[in-house]
Parts: sequence; structure tokens; C-alpha cells
Amino acid sequence: MLSGAEPTETKSIDMERLTGAEALVRTLEHHGIDVVFGIPGGAILPTYDAIGASPIRHVLARHEQGAGHMAEGYAQARGRIGVVFATSGPGATNLVTPLMNALADSTPLLAITGQVPTDAIGTNAFQEAPTIEITAACTKRNWLVREPETLIDTIDEALRVACAGRPGPVLVDIPKDVQAATVCWHEPETATDATPPPPDPSAIRAGVELLEASNRPVLYVGGGVIGAGAHQELRRLAERARIPVVTTLMARGAFPDDHPLALGMPGMHGTYVATTAMQQADLLIAVGARFDDRVTGDPHRFAPHASVIHIDIDPGEIGKVRRPQLAIVADARLVLGALADAWTSRPTPHRDEWLETLATWRRRHPLAYHQPPDGPLKPQHVITELRRLTGPETIVVSGVGQHQMWTSQFWTFSRPRTWINSGGLGTMGFAIPAAIGAKVARPDRTVVAIDGDGCFQMTATELLTAAAEGIPITVVVLDNRGYGMVRQWQDLFYAGRRSASDFEPGPPDYVKLAESLGCVGLAASTPDDLGHMLETALSIDDRPVVVTVRVDESEMLWPMVAPGTSNDEILTGPDDVAAVEARRRSGSVAGDV
Repeated sequence: MLSGAEPTETKSIDMERLTGAEALVRTLEHHGIDVVFGIPGGAILPTYDAIGASPIRHVLARHEQGAGHMAEGYAQARGRIGVVFATSGPGATNLVTPLMNALADSTPLLAITGQVPTDAIGTNAFQEAPTIEITAACTKRNWLVREPETLIDTIDEALRVACAGRPGPVLVDIPKDVQAATVCWHEPETATDATPPPPDPSAIRAGVELLEASNRPVLYVGGGVIGAGAHQELRRLAERARIPVVTTLMARGAFPDDHPLALGMPGMHGTYVATTAMQQADLLIAVGARFDDRVTGDPHRFAPHASVIHIDIDPGEIGKVRRPQLAIVADARLVLGALADAWTSRPTPHRDEWLETLATWRRRHPLAYHQPPDGPLKPQHVITELRRLTGPETIVVSGVGQHQMWTSQFWTFSRPRTWINSGGLGTMGFAIPAAIGAKVARPDRTVVAIDGDGCFQMTATELLTAAAEGIPITVVVLDNRGYGMVRQWQDLFYAGRRSASDFEPGPPDYVKLAESLGCVGLAASTPDDLGHMLETALSIDDRPVVVTVRVDESEMLWPMVAPGTSNDEILTGPDDVAAVEARRRSGSVAGDV
């Protein structure tokens, strides 16, 4: 059966006649799909009529973008495909952002969109849009089903493609008349997925030889390790060969942060020790990572002393940014396991010296903040307190911006699939709908969304979904009265000229807004009331809760590698602002938030 799906038993009834919509829903049932997120509309009404009689749960979102992010959150938390429904035209176009987001972050997603009747396609009919052409660039593959007889096999193939190899989003566009047509039911004939082939033994030997020759190795771990379920093999290799580990934004939780070999997140806002370790390494073992610009800084000056072993299921990632000395295109779990097995009882020359150097850097440049007892709340303190009050199984979801980076920095991750965020696309407004999807996927877990006030205002209406569907998430809004990351960049790189980054007049009353959306609303603004409000929020398990926390508007995010510069030029605090200003004046700083 398909990777990521949990099949259910379905009777094969030859020649049973169903509508296309009924056949679609039954195919989803056959593959064990138990929940769909979406919004109905005219072109997809036959499918909504069919799903109304199905045991599949339907979660009614308030916007198709929100529905898509819910399906993403479900997929990331549960490790299986998420499914979203939308109607034609604007319903389908509203899915573009979550589709692109899922493609960037390798999240398996199936989008089913309605389309105008077949004979109306191309006539500029009401709510018609060229969905296939629009979504071609943001899906692994998409299909327009023109013949009812092909519908069952198309859905079956779409589920397979979404989960095979490097996971990602797919879309099936179904005209209304195809949904209403009569088809003969047959069970999909997709063969059970074969076990991935083992990696080439010669590649494993070559990898061990490179590792043996290395004095300063680093395991550079990306989100593909979580997608492959390879965290145990990763730990086994790291411990046997005594290799320090950096985990990218998408890989947080793949290796426990409290492990002695863990260096944390590298890159633009990563820890000093993780970023500098990569710069000084003589061997990078990149696993399920794509050499993203937020990790590498200036790619021409990234890790200049390092040979590279690049392990990835997607051959398209090999050599895209950095040419490796050894490429292994294979399942990460099998490769890491084979490398660990091959390393048994081998010595690790010079490793003590390397690990002590890293420990020195960690002591000299820790992640730190100061919370004045009677001063404004620091966002790092809010995150630290929230982590203290929750357990290691808690799923934390973030929006995009300063709060996202602070959460990655100050939350201690110890398990995979407990961190959900928009990494590659950086989609503001992701947190609330994704948290809803994660809670649907893991109803037994505490799910916390950490959002900035800018992100929160984009998708707060999806709290109506959470309230109506009885999905008790906890949302903590860090209110700094504006777009904090944009404001930081303007202060650093645009001589303090703030344009459209402060909220004037101030934001709405978030407590009243939360209550009007059917949630519990709480607020905190001092260190004394923060703990009480967070404890109260976490104790409520029958309704969604929003805690708005007024935080220090002047707080900046550190460390930082200025865009366009080398990771060797990492800035560790406000004392380095003059250096940033000098780079700005020289014209060497450029980039996008």
C-alpha cells in the first residue's frame, strides 16, 4: 500500500455502479484517508454530496488557503498524506500558496479541485480558471480528469506520486460532469510499494573512507531525515563515529537538542557554534538537506575547507548549489544505517580536539537573553516559559518571522514531528491553520501555535474552524505592534527608515477578537502574570485558547548572518550593528526578508 497511507478493508464489488464523486470518495477510503479539509462550491458539490455519506471526517475551513495549510499540518504531524478539497476558479487559486509551501517543504498533499463541466472548459465560464496550468509549477504533478472511467486510477496514482521518493503536493482537477457521471467501481490496482533498494555498497565504503580521513566532520541534517523516518539511524551514526550534528529549520527534532553532539540550528539565525562548525568543517555529511541560502550565506564562501557527502532521495538536489565529492541518491534511513554499521569499532582520530573546540565556542557564544524582573517581556522568555510548562511530546507550530526563529532557538526539541513551520516558502499566516491540522492528526497531543501579531492577523478567522469543530489548540501571540522581522531589517539595512512595518493605529483587542471567534481570550504583559496565563491556557482542553502577550518592540533577533555575506561574518548581538551599517554603506548587503 502507498507510503504514508493506512489502508482500510474495502470489498471489491465488480460492476457496482457509482457516480464519479462516490468513486472518488471510496478510493480515498480504500487508501485509509480519514480526514479531508476544505470548502464546498458549485463545481465540487457532487463530491461534497458523496463525502456527506462517508466515514471520512470533513473539516470545514473558512478559506481555502487555510484548508491547505491544515492539510499540511496534518501531514507533517502524522507522517502521512493530507487531503484538501476546493471548488473551481477562486477556490483552486486560493490553494496555490499551500501547494507551493508543501512543494518547498516536501510535504505530501493531495488537492482535489472541482472544475466547470467539460464542454464549458475554455469558454470563460463562471468560476472557471486554468487550474492545471496555474498549479503546474507548484506540484509534483497534476491531472485534469476528462474521462469518468479514468477517475479511480487517477486518484490512486496521485496518492502514489505524492508519497513516492521525495514527497510533495499533487492536484487532481475534476469537471463537475465527471463527478456526476456513472462509473463502474473497481479496486485500485496499485501494487504495494517495494522496499527501497539498499544503497550501493561501494558508495558506503567511499563514505566511510572520507569519514576516516576527516578530523572535523559535521552531520548537516535537513528535513529529509524526518521525512524518511531516519532519526534513529542518524543518532546511531553520530554516536558511533562521534560526529557533531546541526539540524536545519526543517529538521528540528530529528536529533535531540540536549544530546552532547547536538549543535542546534545553523545559518542566518542559527547558533554560533552550529554555523561556525560548518564553516570550519573538513567534511560535511549532508542528509536530506538542500544547501538553502539561509544556511549557506554566500554559497561561494560556504564551508570552504570541507569535502561533501550529499545523501538525498531526490537526484535533482545533488550538485544544485554545492558539488559533492560523493553523492548517494538513496533512502536516508538506509544510507545512515549502512554507514553506522560500517563504522563499528573504528577509531576517531583528532575527534576529542574538534569536540572540545566546539564546546569552547558554545560556552563563549550561548543563546541568551535578559528578562528584567519589572521590564517589558522578552519574546525569548515567553517561549522558554511555554516550553517549561509543556512536555517533550508537545507539537509546536509557528508562523514566519522573528518568533519563528526564536522558537527554533529556545525550544528544546527531542523528538521528530513535534516542530511544524513554513521553512522554504516562509508563509506568514501558516501557524493557526497548520496547528488545527496537527491537532486533528494528533488529538492526544498538546498543540501550541506560536504566532506573531502580523501573522496572526492574516489567518485568525480560522479560529472559527477550531471552535466549530471542537479542536482545542493553544495560540500564543507575541504582540510587538508590527512586522518585527521587516522592522529589524529596515533598522539595520535601511538606516532605520521604517515603511509600512508598524501597526498604526495599534492592533485590535485580541482578547475580544478571540472571544468573538468562539475561543477563550487571555492576555499577559508582565513577567508576573505570564506564567499564570500560560498555565490557565494549557489547562483548557475543550476549546481553543488565544493568549496575547505584549512583548518588547525593540527586541532584535540574534545571531544573524547579514544577507549576501559569509557565515564567517556572523553577528552575535547589537554591538555588531556598526559592522552591519558599514556593510550597508559599502553596498555589500542585499537580499529579501
